[in-house]
Amino acid sequence: MKSLILFPPFLLLTACTTVVPVTTKFPEASQALRTACPQLDTVKKDDSKLSDMMTVVTKNYVKYHDCAAKVDAWNEWYKSQKQIFENATK
Repeated sequence: MKSLILFPPFLLLTACTTVVPVTTKFPEASQALRTACPQLDTVKKDDSKLSDMMTVVTKNYVKYHDCAAKVDAWNEWYKSQKQIFENATK
């Protein structure tokens, strides 16, 4: 009778020795986050005023630097989060 009482806990302890490896991958960025910067404006051929040309150049400058800052910040954040994730799962 005593051997029957000791048998079930022993069986439960030996059943938990198998380890199933779990591999996880860091999620890829969605396509919406990997969109390209908008096209820059062009100067019209019939526009001969320097002030109009400078307006277009200034708008392009703002567009480019705004987009570049967003893309650089996103890429830096994504790389750092991926590195943290990979180091935590080692």
